[in-house]
Amino acid sequence: MRINLLGPLQATIDQTSIVPSAAKPCQILALLALNGDRLVTKSAIFEELWENNPPHSATTTLHTYIHQLRRQISRAMAGDPSGDSRDVLVTERGGYSLRMSGGLTDVQEFQRLGRAGSAAFERRDYNAASSRLGDALALWRAPMLSDIQFGPQLAMHALSLGDLRLAALDRRIEADLQLGRHLEVLGELRALTAQHPLNESFAAHYMTALYLSGDVGTALGEFRRIRTLLVAELGVEPARRLHELQQVILSGGVPLSGRDLVGAA
Repeated sequence: MRINLLGPLQATIDQTSIVPSAAKPCQILALLALNGDRLVTKSAIFEELWENNPPHSATTTLHTYIHQLRRQISRAMAGDPSGDSRDVLVTERGGYSLRMSGGLTDVQEFQRLGRAGSAAFERRDYNAASSRLGDALALWRAPMLSDIQFGPQLAMHALSLGDLRLAALDRRIEADLQLGRHLEVLGELRALTAQHPLNESFAAHYMTALYLSGDVGTALGEFRRIRTLLVAELGVEPARRLHELQQVILSGGVPLSGRDLVGAA
């Protein structure tokens, strides 16, 4: 079994899709996959599908959706006479679980690569960190489950994974700066500071890359931009590291390696 959630939902068994055509069974499949091999209670599924207003027929309707999912799984397993969809989508006491049987989701792969990349970064193996984190980020084909309507449960997962993605991106860029790849990341950072205008870490990386590329004026302009925005929208000054980075840039004549400058950032 292979299930991809970092983009439109894809789920296959023996290369045959098990994604149902109806919206709510797709929500259930995504929720089960995100909790792979773990129990998802009926109450959690009710909350996902209907929030705080389940219909009187919620239990019967859920059974119908589970039947539709099992039918899709059975079709994909048609070539395996010993296979049983009930061993894949398992009814448990109080809910259901999706048995992956050694299969993977791209979310699990993203998390594994992210942990490996972070561990490499902590060892100061920046080449490995950039490579592993880059591979993790490449798994995101589009926004998570971009073809599925979210209820509260999927929204919670999407928020958590979105935060992990930004953290992995931040660390991968930092590793690239440590490797002296400031010219390569300039365009990416320009886009990221536009998409996340209040993100101080991306602003610091952008200032660093600009400074190392010799564009002192634009680097200082980026500091003024985020400071103005933070004061106007949140009533706060930038974090100390941004002020310190501004002073590093203003000092100009002090030779700094990329590693020293990233540390100052």
